[in-house]
Amino acid sequence: MFKKETRSEAGTTLIAANCELVGDVHFSDELLVNGIVKGNIYAKSGSKAVVRISEKGCVQGEIRAPRIIVNGEVFGDIWSDKHIELAAKAEVKGNVHYHMIEMVQGSRVDGQLVYLQDGKQARAELKAAKVPEKADEGAVTPVTEVKNQTV
Repeated sequence: MFKKETRSEAGTTLIAANCELVGDVHFSDELLVNGIVKGNIYAKSGSKAVVRISEKGCVQGEIRAPRIIVNGEVFGDIWSDKHIELAAKAEVKGNVHYHMIEMVQGSRVDGQLVYLQDGKQARAELKAAKVPEKADEGAVTPVTEVKNQTV
């Protein structure tokens, strides 16, 4: 008589402007933050999830999702193995770990931009320049090699 239906529809979760959520958020489709989240945001692994932080939105915690669009404030690290967009009013105070990033003029990042290659942190080879054992106070040590890894 009553059938149990299983739904696999995509849905949007809204954290409204008049809402403050304290705790971690786990989701799989789309999350729109217009209010405040005091906790971490995690997308289900393997999903095509999108986090959107509006101009009035604020996240105080880490964000891990395939696609992240920021136009508000984030106080914490951001991790994305697909795409990050930092819009004109985006303000991030934390490290941004990305595979592909798009930054619009006006966006700000107070932290490091770390490139992820195939979802893993790329490790640049750093070679220390040879420094003489006893250097004069006024002497300048020349740079022997600089490696630049561009995206």
